[in-house]
Amino acid sequence: MYAIVETGGKQFKVSEGMTLYVEKLDHAVGETVTLDKVFLLESDGEVKVGSPFVAGATVTVTVLDHGKAKKIIVYKYKSKKNYRRKQGHRQPFTKVKVTAIQA
Repeated sequence: MYAIVETGGKQFKVSEGMTLYVEKLDHAVGETVTLDKVFLLESDGEVKVGSPFVAGATVTVTVLDHGKAKKIIVYKYKSKKNYRRKQGHRQPFTKVKVTAIQA
């Protein structure tokens, strides 16, 4: 059984027991979160496609950890104009584990 869900403006293919990194969620570590934006649900060879979401389908996840990704460097440069700007960025994330998929 798997589902395609949306969280943080991104889509993820998830199945039970899976661990994944999503955009930061405002929930404490150990809390359970219900994701109700389910685009597709597959169970026992039967596929349900929503328009846009599958009615009554939810995915329950447990928050495991919060953190920040590796630093990336944002460098702006214009040739011959002596314009240079260097800036670093670390994107926050939440590590979650999928506990249940309800149809």
